[in-house]
Amino acid sequence: MYQRCIAVHSGGRHVRRRRRSRLPLFTFLLAVFSFAMAFALPQEDGIPAQTFPVKSLPEAQEPGPVLPSDAPDASAWNLLLVNPWNPLPREHSFTAKKLSNGLEVDERCYPDLQEMMDACRAAGLSPVICSAYRSYEKQEELFQRKTEKLMARGYSEEDAREEAAAEVALPGTSEHQLGLAVDIVDLDNQNLDETQEDTAVQKWLMEHSWEYGFILRYPSGKSGFTGIIYEPWHYRYVGRDAAAEIHEQGVCLEEYLTV
Repeated sequence: MYQRCIAVHSGGRHVRRRRRSRLPLFTFLLAVFSFAMAFALPQEDGIPAQTFPVKSLPEAQEPGPVLPSDAPDASAWNLLLVNPWNPLPREHSFTAKKLSNGLEVDERCYPDLQEMMDACRAAGLSPVICSAYRSYEKQEELFQRKTEKLMARGYSEEDAREEAAAEVALPGTSEHQLGLAVDIVDLDNQNLDETQEDTAVQKWLMEHSWEYGFILRYPSGKSGFTGIIYEPWHYRYVGRDAAAEIHEQGVCLEEYLTV
């Protein structure tokens, strides 16, 4: 049909040019009017006025998840998730700030850490930061030491490594490598075990640390989410806004970042 339409159009124009001198003026004008209207009026169904190549349209894409406008930004430096399933990014770096005891933290969390420690001391307590930033090599040393202790108690090497990973993060998966985590103990009880929760320092920190941007990173009953046992001494900086929300919701960091 397309070819026939073109032929009629071309032939008609040629015929009209050859016979134009023998047509009455009225007939000639009527023919011109009809020719123009043929393109101005809508065509009948199935008879397009012109044919164009049609590009294939891309397949419809599945819409991505619609995140709440106030969803936490998991890529923010203070919310970076490091756990057994999310290793520290290779490109991660930060500027270190040295504490009075020689340990180091990310300088961005230092002001809030110092304010929290000052407030705790002002309450008549004696908090001690016994661990902060750790290099990959230091974390590897701690993990290997824990593994060897378990093997000495009769564990196979495979079982010892698996058991050790529940207490000492595998190198590359420790929050201490972020520079945002600190282990804080009471001067009168410097054991890293569950007896810490009964100390005056830990009771104060559990109640007030969120006010300074820190959270108890591995709370009781959350090991299924964190992959780490309950540690009532390990605090992580997430910023004051996030810490307030996490405290209010009663969740761990993994739950908070899950949309």
